[in-house]
Amino acid sequence: MSNRAIVLFVLRATGVAMLGALVFVFCPFGWMAAIHARMGLGTLEYTPVASYLIRTLSAMYAVLGALLLFMSSDVMRYRELIRFFGAIAVIGGLAVTVFDAALRLPLWWTALEGPLTMGMGAVLVVMGRRIRGLRRVR
Repeated sequence: MSNRAIVLFVLRATGVAMLGALVFVFCPFGWMAAIHARMGLGTLEYTPVASYLIRTLSAMYAVLGALLLFMSSDVMRYRELIRFFGAIAVIGGLAVTVFDAALRLPLWWTALEGPLTMGMGAVLVVMGRRIRGLRRVR
């Protein structure tokens, strides 16, 4: 598999997965509370701020997913942005892992969320650097 194909796969798979968060922008709070309880996280009480934060974070994930899909449309053109996004993902994934552990989220959550984000970011940085193609005219 070529470096370009790997970057395309990572961008598109991650983008589609992140777009899935759009559901939680619009779904009833009761659904979110039920999912929260089924995950063993206890009772999720409704407050306007909690609802706002869940919905806006979900919207942000969806926007980032759309941006990743857009960047996948021309990896040569957006190569530097892809690498920049990857670097941010590595740093953000490390921070999320620390936050998850400090908040005592379930071990499976802490072991997956941040490390997967760091891995995705590292792939984008490394493979983005190796993409070959036409040179940009400056």
